[in-house]
Amino acid sequence: MTTQDYANRISQLIQDHEAEIGAEWAEQLSALTVRSNVVAKDQLRKHCQQFLAAFAQATRGGELQNMEHRSWDEVRDILSEISASRARNGSTPSETATFVFSLKQPLFTHLNEGFANDPAGLANATWTIGSLLDKMGLYTIEVFQRARDQIIVRQQQELLELSTPVVKLWDGILALPLIGTLDSARTQVVMENILQKIVDTGAAIAIIDITGVPTVDTLVAQHLMKTIAAARLMGADCIISGIRPQIAQTIVHLGVNLEDVVTKATLADAFLVALERTGTSVVKRSHA
Repeated sequence: MTTQDYANRISQLIQDHEAEIGAEWAEQLSALTVRSNVVAKDQLRKHCQQFLAAFAQATRGGELQNMEHRSWDEVRDILSEISASRARNGSTPSETATFVFSLKQPLFTHLNEGFANDPAGLANATWTIGSLLDKMGLYTIEVFQRARDQIIVRQQQELLELSTPVVKLWDGILALPLIGTLDSARTQVVMENILQKIVDTGAAIAIIDITGVPTVDTLVAQHLMKTIAAARLMGADCIISGIRPQIAQTIVHLGVNLEDVVTKATLADAFLVALERTGTSVVKRSHA
């Protein structure tokens, strides 16, 4: 019997017993899946039906050793959709791979019945289908991990944006309070946020407060200077506030040139300078 003959026989067997295999598979998956509510069970049955139908059709192509063949395109698409969906819903990689691996038991049961009078054919079919399902299980893990990585990157980006708020203190005056360590990725977000805010508000002064920055090294200083230079190109001047004695000593030791940048010890001092530069004066009213 040729490989194509085996493939056709396996495909026909799955099609003949598709309802039984699908029911047994879905029941087994429901028992193994922690998240078992009505919606999840309905979705699980739908996924099982879609996969089995595509699997049976793909086996007719005869490419039982090569999952990259075009005959398996639909199967890969279904697995990709399921894996990505589970990554978004909080499933684990092992739970996702179990979707494929758990098909072995009901499928092998029907292979035993279908090849009962052909021991050699049964061994060949069992090994071939087992290897194929193993590859598919690993494929779901790869897709799951890629989807999870994309989610993590997006969440990190959202956290970066939340941790770098640009606030309007006064007409023409912005403030950017920084907390934590500055790295290249965060500096890019800082620069984008402050430049966009300058465009939106037409601000002339931007105060960068580094009170919450634990340390300033050469890299951090370079990032600050790049942000200041970018803001100046947009027509806004910058004031750095929150320079503590330890940070001042570090900056001097590093030889960072801040001669053309106004620096203040506190945000309040920087705000007063910004008010003066915009022609605004603050008058303290005495209480009668």
